[in-house]
Amino acid sequence: MAMEHFPPLMFAGLILIMLIGFPVAFSLAALGLACGVYAVSRGWFPPEFLSALPQNVFGILSNELLLAIPFFTLMGAVLEKCGLAEDMLDAMGQLFGPVRGGLGYSVIIVGFILGAITGTVAGQVIAMAMIALPVMMRYGYHMRYATGVLAASGTITQLVPPSLVLVVLADQLGRPVGDMYKGAWGPSILQVLIFALYTFLLARFKPHLVPGVPKEARTLQGWALWRKCLRGILPSAVLIFAVLGSMGGLPGINRAICTPTEAGAMGAVGAFLLAALHRRLNWPLLQGAVMGTMRITAMVVFILIGSRTFSLVFQGVEGGTWIEHQLSQLPGGQIGFLIAVNLFIFFLAFFLDFFEIAFIILPLLAPVAHKMGIDLVWFGVMICVNMQTSFMHPPFGFALFYLRGIADTLFKTGALPRKVESNDIYLGSIPWVLMQLILVAVVIFFPVTVTAFLDKEEVADMDKATEMLQNIDTGGSASGPEQDAATLFEPTAPASEASSAAAASGPPAGSVK
Repeated sequence: MAMEHFPPLMFAGLILIMLIGFPVAFSLAALGLACGVYAVSRGWFPPEFLSALPQNVFGILSNELLLAIPFFTLMGAVLEKCGLAEDMLDAMGQLFGPVRGGLGYSVIIVGFILGAITGTVAGQVIAMAMIALPVMMRYGYHMRYATGVLAASGTITQLVPPSLVLVVLADQLGRPVGDMYKGAWGPSILQVLIFALYTFLLARFKPHLVPGVPKEARTLQGWALWRKCLRGILPSAVLIFAVLGSMGGLPGINRAICTPTEAGAMGAVGAFLLAALHRRLNWPLLQGAVMGTMRITAMVVFILIGSRTFSLVFQGVEGGTWIEHQLSQLPGGQIGFLIAVNLFIFFLAFFLDFFEIAFIILPLLAPVAHKMGIDLVWFGVMICVNMQTSFMHPPFGFALFYLRGIADTLFKTGALPRKVESNDIYLGSIPWVLMQLILVAVVIFFPVTVTAFLDKEEVADMDKATEMLQNIDTGGSASGPEQDAATLFEPTAPASEASSAAAASGPPAGSVK
């Protein structure tokens, strides 16, 4: 066998081994080592090449950016267990309830706010379903709408900063976490608006599916209601702005005063303060949060080690060149490449979670995207939008599993008047998956949705610099005394637009409307 025929076999083996159901971290490491032994036996690279693997593993464990993952996970776990979701859902439900679709609006808004402070899909879906699903059924909401909005509003946490997905993508793409956060604000707000628009249209044309709650059902009125809303929102907003602002992750903030790890540590401390503020900081909460953080962190590390083992051997047999050749030959230039990549990831998301996709697939795609002139912040946010669907795919979406489990529990305890059928959960998720795919298309064809909040780069005008130096040598000035060195630097378009304009493989992606 020639070496150029081996990368396709490795890639096919990668897809197969990820679909068999064995823990991907161990199966991927085994595949990489087996292929490495075969490659050494064929003389494609020397045995010393594999000696770089231990250094790669130690490099993973000493990566300061990835240290932010346990801190953000701990912050989300504490806030998930401190009852914040229950308080906010109760207050928002009473505030918007009398409006047609009001309970749906409240679930969407609370999902967005909780996504910015917890970052965990499982806890968010379970917490919101426990509170909102019995209320929505009691007041006549259609079962498929209720299950769909609860699952979709829980998965938006993958996109809203400070999402763990964005931290991982920033590490894999070699871009600042603050830039990834800024780029994600536009799509996350658009996602909320798309969900709200769907609810509005249902309330307008099929009001019996999303009826309003009778005003007499509200237990709070006036200032008492507003106080409860503000009590849940204001402390959360302070925590969000403190964490994101300190690391330059908010639009308009151009300077970071903390690393992502330091910001994550500050967020974890803030989560404990919020739990204490709600008088729910106790030993069971602390124990559950720490155990959950430990499990997620260990899973991430082992997946990273397995993916690094595979990628080292894959690059050794020139698999990166093979991937680049295959993807760069796609019709349509940048747009064709982006559509193909999103379809591929959409398919893989049926079987893999976002950590596996980010650590295994993204390192193979990112170099090709960079060489094609695609801004990697735009590319990463687009992938993040797509990976939302991994939690919503029927029948394998994890959010649907969580919803299935909590619905059965609520029915057994008598909180639900009737059993929620799996058919209602799966069919109810389809419109929301389609809305998430609509957002993917918007991000592909309108990159300004990502780049609008990014800082404009400053570049030196070399012609002006040369002219100034010549004028200094001759003792004159061609531009008058008002010429200043500051004019050498002019703001340019965001990196994605500049790089798109330079791409020769097709029409500029930033100009496609």
